[in-house]
Amino acid sequence: MPEPLTVTPAIPAPAASPHDPGAASPNAPTEAEQAASSTPARPLLGLAPERVVLASEQIQGLLPHRYPFALVDRVIAHEPGRMAVAIKNVTLNEPQFQGHFPGRPLMPGVLIVEAMAQVGGLIVTQMPDLPKGLFVFAGIDGVRFRRPVVPGDQLRITCELLSLKRKRFGKVKAVATVDGELVCSGELMFSLVD
Repeated sequence: MPEPLTVTPAIPAPAASPHDPGAASPNAPTEAEQAASSTPARPLLGLAPERVVLASEQIQGLLPHRYPFALVDRVIAHEPGRMAVAIKNVTLNEPQFQGHFPGRPLMPGVLIVEAMAQVGGLIVTQMPDLPKGLFVFAGIDGVRFRRPVVPGDQLRITCELLSLKRKRFGKVKAVATVDGELVCSGELMFSLVD
């Protein structure tokens, strides 16, 4: 059982006199600040940080998308040719929120699907022996939206490769969640354009 939180009011240090050379500096740390700085940091709520497999710079090397259409912030799991799990941090600074909707910003469903498609694209970008070209979004099946996505949410997108035919046409199963709650799911198709 965690220890109860104890709050001790900070007692202000006496003001330093310019005439007293031995007086404490007004910028010196208080006892509470000294105690806080000597306490080792613990993970918030016992959560360990997620491992980053691909950072944004690496993702830009694999996908052609750029601002404002780069919708994958980091990849936390990746097996080329099989699956990928990625994070999209949703912020109020994104341009779509200026008009979708003023006073009640919601991430457009088409951008959630596009983010899922970009994660799906990461599965095939590092597969060996694929012809050169650009994989483009070719279709969607059974996509359903279960919950709105708002600024401050963090989309966790999981994609699994279902099929790849003639190294040109593929299908992925995609699922997006926020805090473990299902946001969107469906199957996405892509094809290679020369």
